[in-house]
Amino acid sequence: MDIRMSTSMNRPMRQVRHKQDEEKPQQNLTDKTTKQQQRQPSSLRQNATTLRRSSSAPPRMGRRRRLLVEDHYRVDAETKSLLPGLPVNDDENDARDLHDFFNLIALVPVVVLNIINWDWDVLIDGNKSLKQAWTGQYFPLFFATTVGYFVADLIWVIQIPTCVKSPAVIVQHHVATLIYLLVPYMHPQDTGWLMGACLIVEINTWLLIARRVFNKQGFGPWVIDLSLFSIRVKLISIFFYVTWISIRCFLYPEIWRLLWSLWYDDYKEGVIFNTKYAFALGLHTIFCCLNFKWTFDLFMSKLRAWKIGGHAKVEKGL
Repeated sequence: MDIRMSTSMNRPMRQVRHKQDEEKPQQNLTDKTTKQQQRQPSSLRQNATTLRRSSSAPPRMGRRRRLLVEDHYRVDAETKSLLPGLPVNDDENDARDLHDFFNLIALVPVVVLNIINWDWDVLIDGNKSLKQAWTGQYFPLFFATTVGYFVADLIWVIQIPTCVKSPAVIVQHHVATLIYLLVPYMHPQDTGWLMGACLIVEINTWLLIARRVFNKQGFGPWVIDLSLFSIRVKLISIFFYVTWISIRCFLYPEIWRLLWSLWYDDYKEGVIFNTKYAFALGLHTIFCCLNFKWTFDLFMSKLRAWKIGGHAKVEKGL
């Protein structure tokens, strides 16, 4: 009996020792691997860690790419389709409100000075070019006001980035615009019309901001009662879309065509690059691409809304 008890008590002890003997080679192997990894450069260890995570850990949740149209439209987070109404400004961002009011005021002299530099009889006639319709009578004042606005707004956005939803885009746009303004500054007689034609787009910018400021509740412009408020919101939305299509989708490509023609005339005379047209053509190409991208994002969002909700939903959202 004592022998059996002794045997039964020794059996677990032998099993524990056997298990420890089996774990020793594995532990030695792990120690060797750790020492080898420590001898490797940090870049290789980092790559190995990345590979291990990609094969064993669950996928990381990346941030959804944010569309620029979300600054001015309500967009469904899943389908990226437009929703009726405008974004509701419920964040009580005083910096953004103050910046919007600054733009609504500061853009008025820029637009007015631009308008009075054109001969509208010649422009409406349509038989003459944009250059011939440009008088440039108040060009120095127009140029100084425009540069002052863009410099002030650029400093504002850099100092207080929370005043806009996409500060990086605004900064890049303003820097490119100020570089573009060097062309009419160096050649006011030949390219003053180019500055005036391009800055007509600020009418659409003013309407874009006014569309948000005068409808802070985010109401859909076509579903409000026919009150004075409703008519104001409807008119702003109508003029916004009219100027968006006419200026960004038609006028800017036409300006690009004119610049290409002027550059090609110089090219045939042996002048490949000059600060008047070649430089302006390159920058204007960038602005045209941006306009088409923003228009494409807006169109695709409306198309998704139409596919999901039908015609009624699109009519409510426009």
